[in-house]
Amino acid sequence: MASNPISCHLITWGNDLETGMREAAELGYRACETFTHLALAYEDRVEEFRELLARHGLRLSALYGGGRFSDPDGAEEVIAYNTRVARFLAALGVDRIVFGPRGPRDGRTEPEGIARMIRTIDEAARRTADLGVLACVHPHLGTELQDREEVEAVLDGTDERVVHFCPDTAHLTAAGIDAAAMIRAYGSRIQYVHLKDLTPSEPDPAVFASRAGDEALPIFCELGLGTIDFLPIMGAIREVGYGGWLTVEIDQSTSTPAQSLRQCRDFIRDEFGLSA
Repeated sequence: MASNPISCHLITWGNDLETGMREAAELGYRACETFTHLALAYEDRVEEFRELLARHGLRLSALYGGGRFSDPDGAEEVIAYNTRVARFLAALGVDRIVFGPRGPRDGRTEPEGIARMIRTIDEAARRTADLGVLACVHPHLGTELQDREEVEAVLDGTDERVVHFCPDTAHLTAAGIDAAAMIRAYGSRIQYVHLKDLTPSEPDPAVFASRAGDEALPIFCELGLGTIDFLPIMGAIREVGYGGWLTVEIDQSTSTPAQSLRQCRDFIRDEFGLSA
């Protein structure tokens, strides 16, 4: 039986951090991610942020760092930023940072860009590891790190002692990558997971009843409302023995933020046997 702890990203509440915390807690969630800039507003008030989380019965599972890893002129800035975020996390007793790549994407990243990514990710990850924070690389649609060949090259080329993997079910699937196969291939590197679904190309109006019908749906959607088959993904997670964080991350609600997290909570409970 799986026993992964569950977290949720408060992204759909935008900058309204306290409402997001309150409503997530009311739904039974006990951990969260939030926008990094909102957390870093407490950079010099760590105890105040800790108390804010505690007031809602929450703990922080990770923050999203990263940067344009392939930029030859920006490596030091990227390394410094991720070290700064990791220092804040360490002060809170949080040991995960997500390394998100940046766009815009202008075709496939060339070998020189891959090599620069590897060097910058390695150095940034060493700095965060020195602070006790594990760096987890998160491939992302529309960025320098999207396609399977790019992801494999970066994971194969980086130092596995300090560079870990954060598969995102929707970003991998949207890029044409078999998420379950990628999880099996790099299972020993996984230290964090983002869960979200992909909106159908022809969505059922009954499923997305809150929409007016004349607006475009977001590319990602709540768990169980989209096209991703999560059974093989969860099977792969269990097969590789990953027992860490599974974080629900819905970039844009198709209803309300609270209803989105309720849908995800119920799906995780009913399909995975996990409690928020």
